[in-house]
Amino acid sequence: MSANQAVFPIVTMARVLGVSEAGCYAWRHRLLFAHAQADAALLKRVQSIHAGSHATYGSPRVHAELRANGEKHGRKRVARLMRAAGLVGASRHRVGMTITKRDKEARPAPDLVDRDFTATAPNQLWVADITFVPTATGFLYLAVVLDAWSRKVVGWSMANHLRAELVLDAMEMAIGQRRPKDVVHHSDQGSQYTSLAFGKRCKEAGVRPSMGSVGDAYDNAMCESFFATLECELLERRRFASQAEARMACFGFIEGWYNPVRLRSSLGYLSPMAYEAATEVATTGP
Repeated sequence: MSANQAVFPIVTMARVLGVSEAGCYAWRHRLLFAHAQADAALLKRVQSIHAGSHATYGSPRVHAELRANGEKHGRKRVARLMRAAGLVGASRHRVGMTITKRDKEARPAPDLVDRDFTATAPNQLWVADITFVPTATGFLYLAVVLDAWSRKVVGWSMANHLRAELVLDAMEMAIGQRRPKDVVHHSDQGSQYTSLAFGKRCKEAGVRPSMGSVGDAYDNAMCESFFATLECELLERRRFASQAEARMACFGFIEGWYNPVRLRSSLGYLSPMAYEAATEVATTGP
């Protein structure tokens, strides 16, 4: 009857079907009430997931989280409920100053990546870069190393300076965690990465340095993508009174959120750690 009510009056259809008009309206009211109750229950779960993401998830990631919990709902329904409740995800836009300074006397490594960040296994390709975190007591600098295969941050370091130790510490963490063999380490041509100390450590560890061109974000797009996520989901939402406060926030973002929890569409809506675990199970068996 609902499908035909635009064509035939309710009273006519009720007479043809041998039911009362009041019964038809009561039945339709029960359906609408049940649907509204189901929407209200679903919205509570959507609000919980959205809050758990620090208000960063849009409808695709909320929908993926519901599916991971065994709930089957249409993505459009989730989007409709979020829109009606005023729930929106964080929008990424990477705008900031460049902190890369090239040493004109240094000889950069060749570009072994050529903007192809494809990796079919762990420790084939790492990407690295530096960003800054504003605080009331000056900039804190964050260096990261990501595995291109899982997008996991496998090394990071923070300091109030831009000396070579900053990127060396991040790479040391990555080497300690992953024990790579012949991994490509791709970065820009910043003086930290072209320094003698960095080149010497790469040679000792069997790491193959690779460098893109100067001032071209596309040559290190994967790291730029991570920094854009960090900016819109943390840095734009917080003001740090001290570098110590910023350190704790960045640590929590990387190790407490981004690596273990945050869903990535490029990984089939798994977190980097979940993707690595799932791939290991698929490869080796339970």
